[in-house]
Amino acid sequence: MAPVACCNDSWRSFPGVSGGNRRVLPVISAFYLITCGADGRWDCEQNACLIEPDVISAVNRGNYGWRAANYSQFYGMTLDEGIRYRLGTQRPAKTIMNMNEIQMNMDPERDQLPLYFNSAEKWPGKIHEPLDQGNCAASWAFSTAAVASDRISIQSMGHMTPQLSPQNLISCDTRNQGGCTGGRIDGAWWFLRRRGVVTEDCYPYRPPQQTPAELGRCMMQSRSVGRGKRQATQRCPNTNNYQNNIYQSTPPYRLSTNEKEIMKEIQDNGPVQAIMEVHEDFFVYKSGIYKHTDVSFTKPPQYRKHGTHSVKITGWGEERNVDGAKRKYWIAANSWGKNWGEEGYFRIARGENECEIEAFVIGVWGRITMEDMRSHNHHHRRRQI
Repeated sequence: MAPVACCNDSWRSFPGVSGGNRRVLPVISAFYLITCGADGRWDCEQNACLIEPDVISAVNRGNYGWRAANYSQFYGMTLDEGIRYRLGTQRPAKTIMNMNEIQMNMDPERDQLPLYFNSAEKWPGKIHEPLDQGNCAASWAFSTAAVASDRISIQSMGHMTPQLSPQNLISCDTRNQGGCTGGRIDGAWWFLRRRGVVTEDCYPYRPPQQTPAELGRCMMQSRSVGRGKRQATQRCPNTNNYQNNIYQSTPPYRLSTNEKEIMKEIQDNGPVQAIMEVHEDFFVYKSGIYKHTDVSFTKPPQYRKHGTHSVKITGWGEERNVDGAKRKYWIAANSWGKNWGEEGYFRIARGENECEIEAFVIGVWGRITMEDMRSHNHHHRRRQI
């Protein structure tokens, strides 16, 4: 396999100061010494690189059921940086982990689940595409906004199809939250229920490197208008957008760890949010059904790390190996852009709690009234005239 080129074109991808074959690469506020080796590969000194060519080769040579690839957006980053800046969901506190699961009484006769299901096919135009969190550890905000966007669109039968703003959560949900340094999904759902957020177009995402100090502060406030509903008191940060409607949710609910109950919930009500552990090999996933591999098990500890992430599960399916063995999977949306994985999505083994993806799964309803749907229809018709 060809080495990761780092001495030519990819130098121009990173701001920094050259010195012979050494370069200091800034990632948000930290500086790490990255050396370009004689063989044209990144040498991250004492740290494992996020892109390790031998990991990619080993996955693609082995019979792991998925393929690995290079990603230019990860060039020059250490594995530590990947864990620190590309994930960002804190593990829920014990009190949250002990939250009661909803009881779902499934009838084996009536509740027949298909072998394959994809929310985007059942609800066309209502399932939003994956966004890119960049080097901002805020999967807590991206996954929450993604699930709420789809659920509101489905629940309103397409009268309201907002792509909700992760930036609104990152900048404004600051109570015990860390913005781009990590946060909790329970805090995000509290904010969505009690304060609400506007759309991505109204309050666009700005990666940390592109965010002036004034954009980092909260630029959207709302006030109560009774019955728990909120109304924006500021204009959209995007001055070309005048639709500053506030969208809210009801309290989230926890699903059982039983795969069939998670499947039934997705089929009936739409995508769900899941917390998962991301290991070093997940960053180079390209296609197939992901399972954490043993390719780094013989390496020193700095090559074997993991962190907590959150994603949106949109469906499921199964495949058969050449030997006839069945391989079941979830379909999930990541928040690393559409050039990562299967157009921003990944498939991961289902029914065996792979990377703890079935351990803490959340569903939610939007806070929607008939009045909301009528007012959105009115705005929509007025824009078309």
